[in-house]
Parts: sequence; structure tokens; C-alpha cells
Amino acid sequence: MTRRTFSFQIATTLAATFGLSGQNAPARKLKIGHTGITWANDSEQAVKDISGLGYHGFETFGEVLETWDKRGGLREILDAHHLPLISGYCTFNMVDPTKRKDELARMALWGGLIKKNGGSVSVLGPNGVPRASYDFASNRAAIVGSLNECGKMLTDMGLTPALHQHTGTCIETRDEVYAVLDAVDTRYVKFGPDIGQLQKGGSDPVQVVKDYLPLIRHMHLKDYDGGPNYAGYCPLGRGKVNIPAVLDLVEKGDMKGMVMVELDSSRTMPIPPGETARISQEYLQELGYTFRT
Repeated sequence: MTRRTFSFQIATTLAATFGLSGQNAPARKLKIGHTGITWANDSEQAVKDISGLGYHGFETFGEVLETWDKRGGLREILDAHHLPLISGYCTFNMVDPTKRKDELARMALWGGLIKKNGGSVSVLGPNGVPRASYDFASNRAAIVGSLNECGKMLTDMGLTPALHQHTGTCIETRDEVYAVLDAVDTRYVKFGPDIGQLQKGGSDPVQVVKDYLPLIRHMHLKDYDGGPNYAGYCPLGRGKVNIPAVLDLVEKGDMKGMVMVELDSSRTMPIPPGETARISQEYLQELGYTFRT
């Protein structure tokens, strides 16, 4: 048992003693959705499971929306299960100016598909880089320029562009996140942190969220235990991330988007995707969050 998990169990026990757990917990304003990554390529099963548990929204990848569009679109399945698309995760190359024109065209395509399927947030995923030899300083200007141009384009399309830092990419560490967010045009580029990725990358998720709370419009709610499955992540409440502190901060902010629970898929899946989503749901219910019935 981790120190953080032990502290949470003590807190929930005390909350239950004083009638604050479950439906009696303090009211929460944020709505909780779930991404489809845990189900790998089975978007239809993901939508079915996520809707059945009562999550409020769904996120998938831009390329998944593109694939489904060739078959008639994902909207019919979402509507059948009364689950709205909230966001699309869209990775693009931010460091190579010679690729910018093509990358922006692809982001525009995916942005259009997010809107077509009812979504409103384009999650901006940085491209992967060889971290051992990567020089952030020499790429910072290109990253900022790419984000500003892409952010303005997507904003003009009626979407909210939200930067999502990610391990193994051109924006991973705390210093890289701060350097980029302090330099971009925040009229067009907002922040969509992944708190599990922050923990895995060596940052303090609570401090990062606190420092950039006014910019946060989206969030991946993820826990991290460093285990052999799920890329080191785990269902909520079973890892090292101080999730209650993060959510308390975001509840006080002005985030108009949705918090999306996420757990990466992996070759070995000791707990089925639907069950991991249920475990995370029960954890969030202890914190006072409600789900659709």
C-alpha cells in the first residue's frame, strides 16, 4: 500500500464516519468522462462500457475518428448509447518547421471530425523524440510557433485547443511544460494536463495544476504506480498521484471542459477495461462525483 493510498483510505473512513462519503460527500461541479484508449482499437465496446457506467463523455484519437468517418462516422454509435464526444486526442509534429503545413492540414481535418461528431476540444499531443539526445532549447521556438499557429486555426474553427504534455515527447519535463506555457499565446493555446504523465515524468502534478489553473480547459485524470502493466499506470486510487488535491484545485478553477479518466492499454491486461473504469468510478464516487443513471 502506498503512503498516498493509505492516507486516502483513512480520509474516506473518517468521511464515512461523519456522513460525507458517497452521495453525502460535498457537491462537485465537474463532470467526469473517460477516454477510449484502455479498449485499444475497440471503440464500439469502449462506448458501450463507458456509457453503461454512467460517465458523462468520451474521448478518442483523431485518427480513430478519421477511420470511423470512412465507415459512416462514430456519431451513430455515440448517439445510440447517449454518450457525447467531448474531445479528440491529436498528435502532431511540433518541432520540424518543414512539416508544419502538412501537420496543420491534418490537424484541421481532425478538428473538423471532432466537431462533426459533436466534440469541442482538440487535445494537442506533442510528437515523440529520442529523449536521450533531445535538446529542448533548440526546439522551443519551433514548438511555440507550431502551437500558436495550430491553436489559432482550431480556435477559429470553434474548438478549444488544449496542450497535453506527454512522456517520451518534445514536451515532457516540468521545465519544458513551464517554458512552453509561459511563451505560447494563451488566447489560442490552453492547457489540458495529464496528471499521471506528469507524475511519471518526475513532476508534481498538484503544483503544475496550481500554477496553470487559469489555463486548464481539459484534463486526463490518471494514476501512476510504476507497475508492469498499463504503461505503469493503474486505476484511480491505486497509485501515487494525489488525485483529491488535484480535483480540489480544479473544482475551484474555471474549467469549462471535462475531466477524462484515462488508463493506457497494454499487452497484458490483468483487469478488463470495463472493470478498470468501474474501479475508477467507485473511487470518484467516494470523492463526491456523480454519474449518469
